Amino acid sequence: MQAVFLDYQSLDQNDLDFSGLSQVFSHLALFASTSPEDVLSRIQNVDVVMTNKVKLDAAVLKQCPQLKLILISATGTNNVDLAQARAQGIVVCNCQGYGTAAVAQHTLMLMLNLATSFLKYDRAVREGKWQQAQQFCLLDFPISELSGKTLGIVGFGELGQAVAKLAEAFGMKILVAQLPNRPSVQGRMTLDELLSQVDFLSLHCPLTDETRDLIAEAELSKMKPSAFLINCARGGIVNEAALKASLINKTIAGAATDVLSVEPPVAGNLLLDDDSIPNLIITPHSAWGSVDARQSIVTQMIENLLAFQQGQPIRQVN
Repeated sequence: MQAVFLDYQSLDQNDLDFSGLSQVFSHLALFASTSPEDVLSRIQNVDVVMTNKVKLDAAVLKQCPQLKLILISATGTNNVDLAQARAQGIVVCNCQGYGTAAVAQHTLMLMLNLATSFLKYDRAVREGKWQQAQQFCLLDFPISELSGKTLGIVGFGELGQAVAKLAEAFGMKILVAQLPNRPSVQGRMTLDELLSQVDFLSLHCPLTDETRDLIAEAELSKMKPSAFLINCARGGIVNEAALKASLINKTIAGAATDVLSVEPPVAGNLLLDDDSIPNLIITPHSAWGSVDARQSIVTQMIENLLAFQQGQPIRQVN
């Protein structure tokens, strides 16, 4: 089978093994990235297309009668017109669950950084403040323990459950929010009930019409002034203007986010462009990106291809 990977550099930083992927195709063309203008010429005569974020819309797919399979090297499928693919008999498969351990680990890392004022202490040492101290230690910034604290989780799928398991190992109490417009689940609380009780709020739900701006001014105002917000889900779930105001006004104690409303933030972002925002940690949508997780994506794409060839597609999304 003839195949092309349109944007392998979104996955590989010269640290992955693609040999298994190469072996399952008669010919594999690897492109670090692909502009919209080059998509059609690169996929028009192949059987299989692999893509992470390159858009495959109906207009392009209609011109690719030979195309049999699209392998998405991620979970999200919004870059592929699934209806058009289905109409043409093109099977679309994604990858699932590859980043659970990595994202859960990243979430706890952010929680620990906020709880211990880690970045502030690191900066203080680098600026020479420890060397100038009158005592053996610096205690200039607040330090709290996770043990005994309450963690509220919004989105209790595989990721949320993995975070809960790690948090419980630190001695935290777990509360789970009921997502809006979802069937009620016993033991879960409404978001309003949960907000005032948590010391940490961690988001792990998908971005939908129901969850867009789920955490905005009203929700932040219900949290404790000592509480922290963690977002390793999607940027649009948190209203960024409301978060900025809450941090400046000390409505909450701090926040950490791995995601922004527009990525990459080439036109800037109000959370990035204001050095006056206190106690805010931003990482560049890197929570998922361990080498282990990214190699797992390669493995899953091979599995998806082999299952397709056997007439029993797995992880099919259309």
